[in-house]
Amino acid sequence: MKRYTLLLVALGCIFSTSAQHFWELNPQPADLNAGRIYRTEVIPYNTRHDADARDFDESGYTLRFEPKTLAASAAMSIVGQTLEIPYAWTDGVVYLHLENVGSAYSLYCNDTLVADVEDPLTPSEFHLTPLINQGENSLKMILRPSRTPEINPAATVERAPFTDCYLYYQEKRSMRDFELTLKPDSLERDGILRLRMLTLNGYNYEEQVEVGYDIYSPQGKLLDFNMRSIPIPGRSTDTVKFDPFIYHVNQNRWKATTKTPPTYKVMLFTRRQGAYKEYMPLIIGFGEAKLENGKLVMHGEELTLKKALCNAEKDRATTLTKLKSLKAQGINTLCPTYPQPRFYYELCTELGLYVIDCPAIAAPEKRTDRTVGGTPSNNPAMAEEYLERVKAMYYRSRNFTCVVAYTLGTPSGNGYAMYKAYEWLKGVEKNRPVIYEDAAGEWNSDL
Repeated sequence: MKRYTLLLVALGCIFSTSAQHFWELNPQPADLNAGRIYRTEVIPYNTRHDADARDFDESGYTLRFEPKTLAASAAMSIVGQTLEIPYAWTDGVVYLHLENVGSAYSLYCNDTLVADVEDPLTPSEFHLTPLINQGENSLKMILRPSRTPEINPAATVERAPFTDCYLYYQEKRSMRDFELTLKPDSLERDGILRLRMLTLNGYNYEEQVEVGYDIYSPQGKLLDFNMRSIPIPGRSTDTVKFDPFIYHVNQNRWKATTKTPPTYKVMLFTRRQGAYKEYMPLIIGFGEAKLENGKLVMHGEELTLKKALCNAEKDRATTLTKLKSLKAQGINTLCPTYPQPRFYYELCTELGLYVIDCPAIAAPEKRTDRTVGGTPSNNPAMAEEYLERVKAMYYRSRNFTCVVAYTLGTPSGNGYAMYKAYEWLKGVEKNRPVIYEDAAGEWNSDL
């Protein structure tokens, strides 16, 4: 009998039993996140026109995921959708982007478990390629109570379930991820576009993979264009590095004190036999926030942060109105209480608002308790879940100029799990500081 049939039977059982009983009946594999990946959240587009217009539905690389309820109880439900996968996608790499799910969930593709996710708020991505077939494919989710409710923040805005969920496709020769900053040179006169493109060859044999970029000034002038081709062994990745000088950028400094800070347009793309593909559009500002001598600085000047708690509203337009209002009140730094939709960071970059990004960690109960296990933040058994949430936050937002610092969560006490989260974050982020209020003088906060 198929796994899905078993799930329906199990779900029928829990109509009169607890969620805990359900998990006892259905033990999960040891690796709960085998299919989850962590990377920059960018949609590839088939043409430059569609990329410039952000025309999602005409991109040629996406299918919307809009599941329907298949079965439900008071505590859980099963939702799903059957999608027709084009033949071309079976010769590429397929990912699923999920957000606005509304609860913890278990994700299945063609009746095979992909991942279990306890965090209901952070947008997540999953690698589905090994499970996808040409033609009809089944995606189903068990929406269930989280097994870590003690650290889940409360959502401040209710969005329509599964808004902005989609499958997307990339060729086997493609961009796996990237890091991007436009930072000042050593003399603070010109800029350096520091671009690192993690490039994938998904074939079984060595292939030449060609990737490139262009960058346009805030005034619309093409400043630089470059392509590079490298041989990559089969089923592996390599990093392509670009560090071009971008001249005459000093007059276009990005900072929150500017009424409308100038931003640069960067387009990443691949090329195969002369044909350009997989356009990825981005906006960045000229400026790099970093920790220097115990101070948060940009362009050599210490930043004065006038902070406010702020999460995104139900859509981009409503969020834009809210952010403009906060800036008009003299606020220059926003502190979300969990990872936000991508448009939130784009708007903050366009408007000139600093962001201290925050993972979906909120454990205010017993936050002053320093005994082992007295608070989730000092429970070694919670360390892996803390790391999952910090990783998901970091990789999504690291390429936005507006993100000037990170925190480890809303005030949630301190201890082993927070120490591990800090160590991981400092291991991957060399410049921007970690600011954690509940460190209370301990070593896992930079300011």
